[in-house]
Amino acid sequence: MRPISKRVLVLALGLGLAGQSLAAKPPLRDVAEIDNGLMAIAIADEIRKTCDGISARMIRAYSTIKALESRAGELGYSEEEIEDYVTSKTEKKRMRAKASAYLAGQGVDADNAAALCAFGERQIAKGTAIGVLLR
Repeated sequence: MRPISKRVLVLALGLGLAGQSLAAKPPLRDVAEIDNGLMAIAIADEIRKTCDGISARMIRAYSTIKALESRAGELGYSEEEIEDYVTSKTEKKRMRAKASAYLAGQGVDADNAAALCAFGERQIAKGTAIGVLLR
């Protein structure tokens, strides 16, 4: 029997470790840059639907969504995993709760249209992640 060369052993170990890291990746909801980016889009969307004087920057929103999808892909998530995450009813419900909690933390009642619109105007003025999606 021939001894295993060092190169083959290192390659095998490397592949084994790579497989472990792929299997151990967290759910997308736990990847803050992705989840928070989607929350900003969700809040901006709610503001544009609620506030007559505020509209969406649709091309910017689309570009942001595509950038988030691309980033998730770079992190090793498949198109199927990304699609499952963004279409999941459970995740949508969780995102609504997260967005409401975020707004509450900013002193905004998500069910109060006037407060939500004033918040939207402030976000636009500040050029925040939410504000850049609105005009």
